[in-house]
Amino acid sequence: MQNARPGRRALAAAATALAAVVATVAGTHLAAAATAGCAVNYTVSSQWPGGFGAAVTVTNLGDPVTSWRLTWAFTAGQTVTQLWNGSYTQSGAQVTVTNAAWNGSIATGGTAQFGFNGAYTGSNPAPSSFVLNGVTCTGGVATTPPTSSPTTVPTTAPTTPPPSTTGPCDLYASGGTPCVAAHSTTRALFGSYSGALYQVRRSSDNTTRDIGVLAAGGVANAAAQDSFCSGTTCLITIIYDQTSRHNNLTQAPPGGFNGPAAGGYDNLANATAAPITVGGQKAYGVYVAPGTGYRNNNTSGIATGDAAEGMYAIFDGTHYNGGCCFDYGNAERNSRDNGNGTMEAIYFGNIKVWGYGTGNGPWIMADLENGLYSGVNAGYNANDPSISNRFVTAIVKGEPNHWSIRGGNAQSGSLSTFYNGARPNVSGYNPMKKEGAIILGIGGDNSNGAAGTFYEGVMTSGYPSDATENAVQANITAAGYR
Repeated sequence: MQNARPGRRALAAAATALAAVVATVAGTHLAAAATAGCAVNYTVSSQWPGGFGAAVTVTNLGDPVTSWRLTWAFTAGQTVTQLWNGSYTQSGAQVTVTNAAWNGSIATGGTAQFGFNGAYTGSNPAPSSFVLNGVTCTGGVATTPPTSSPTTVPTTAPTTPPPSTTGPCDLYASGGTPCVAAHSTTRALFGSYSGALYQVRRSSDNTTRDIGVLAAGGVANAAAQDSFCSGTTCLITIIYDQTSRHNNLTQAPPGGFNGPAAGGYDNLANATAAPITVGGQKAYGVYVAPGTGYRNNNTSGIATGDAAEGMYAIFDGTHYNGGCCFDYGNAERNSRDNGNGTMEAIYFGNIKVWGYGTGNGPWIMADLENGLYSGVNAGYNANDPSISNRFVTAIVKGEPNHWSIRGGNAQSGSLSTFYNGARPNVSGYNPMKKEGAIILGIGGDNSNGAAGTFYEGVMTSGYPSDATENAVQANITAAGYR
């Protein structure tokens, strides 16, 4: 790709604009040999049978523009199924993407970005050419990477900031199943979120401090915690809900079982017990030792009865036990066992009292109250595998007489579906009787014998599509958990 600075010209002037296209598909660069004008980076970020996710970056190498329109033609019958950070239309093979309200202006040297999910059959080749604001990118696309470095770099820096990051909850919203709870001590789950992620309390003087993000949509400000907690110990007292519903998680109260803390409450997590990095930045997870638990029994917007919902969580795949029950999700509002079907939460561990999968565990299962289910049957279900990843994406979702378990490696790759079918063939689970509280690290009746580590998780209104969850998984793997 040629990077020499272009002369002054408008991108919309077809008679004078020349463009360079760089397309990247699954890590393979397609380099254009055109004179400067614009550049397009097209990346297939994930692919699964029949579907794929793609990220597109448009770089302006000409005069500043205040709006843009990018078009291309798929060559193998692919279709766009959903798109974020812009709007799209598709007529046959032809796709047109128009800027969102906030990313229409692109300065010289600046970029605009969008992403989408698509469907394909047979093959999924990259588009062979692009058209920006009516101008065909005429650079002649090659199929090999550039062989030499640019000799000239643009001297004018972008005058506008890059577009905001897309978070998992932005993807759920674009799929029509918005987040009604979003919890993380490691990063923002909305691209625009700039508030507090969690609160810590230090033992030296019992004062508290909210820990926010380094930048909107970014990673936790772990340095603020380290400074505040220096020379003493800190506990995580609140895990803030990043949605507008304020479904914060706090110290779990006593219920069917008492916790070890004063008044029968559960313990709070040590704030420094689960250090990791996200995108190269230090962060801390929620380390749940037996006796530790968080809860909110007075929530807003969480599914009740047989209403549809989805949820995912990222766990440490190496920290688990056979105690009951390391859960994240929907539970009873009175902290007691109210019968079959009054819960719907993600479970992670290797207990075999109720349900289990292949091998020795741990397994992703659903805690539906009075049963951990790995499929339609009580007890053993052969399609639910043992998990061996250091970071695990775990998903449970349910709607009337239908639910699913999905999971994957939170560092790379796509999701697998471990169960997708009817509610368990045991009385009391169809219809469901969900109550809408939220728990973390404990069972619905405050069973608190489990162990695990939580990094982030959300709950949605409505039953998310697999395509939406695949886009969320691509976002998770791109976040860079290490």
